[in-house]
Amino acid sequence: MSTRVILVEDDDALHRGIQFTLQQEGFQVLGARSFAEARSLLGSGVADLLLLDVQLPDGNGFDFCAEVRRTLDVPIIFLTASDQEFDIVRGLDLGGDDYVTKPFRLREFVSRVHAVLRRRSPAKSDEKDVLVSGPFALAVGEMRLDKLGQDIPLSLTEFRLLRLFMSHPRSVLSRDQIIRHVWPDGAEVLDENTVAVNVRRLREKIEDDPQRPETIVTVRGAGYRWNG
Repeated sequence: MSTRVILVEDDDALHRGIQFTLQQEGFQVLGARSFAEARSLLGSGVADLLLLDVQLPDGNGFDFCAEVRRTLDVPIIFLTASDQEFDIVRGLDLGGDDYVTKPFRLREFVSRVHAVLRRRSPAKSDEKDVLVSGPFALAVGEMRLDKLGQDIPLSLTEFRLLRLFMSHPRSVLSRDQIIRHVWPDGAEVLDENTVAVNVRRLREKIEDDPQRPETIVTVRGAGYRWNG
């Protein structure tokens, strides 16, 4: 079955260009020109990917992303003309998997789509079943984290990042090492803030005090170290 993509974009020329390009790649593309249409499409069945314009006449893409994230874990790529760091960080913090600024080259865009879908693929079944470190127990096959009896939900990116840290306790991992392991084959298209944003999001879930992290520690000029 082909990958089902919901494209939410009200610029007709761009909409047609993206739709045609993805269809040539074998994707099934369902188009929406408003968030109301997108809600209807999402309600009609499971989507494999959501391409989301940030500004539409009937609302804001960031708000729509937050709405979707309350019930679905579908991968989301933002499409927007804004390249401001605040907007990029906001989009990733809300659960976006990537953030593409307009104008963009369609072939590069397709590469980023494939990279997001690869990152969202299931974890390999031959990995160690449970990783234990300090108060944390990570059930790899279930993508489930337990901290002292508390179940902590993780996105796929957070799971990949945490699995990497817990597999290398006390080791300093550089930004480049993290990118190679957490975002395979997509390193060349990641924003330079991606690692820091995702580390911060993970800290907010696992640290007792995210402002003073003791488990995922920043090693200035070198990277991050897991002290769990």
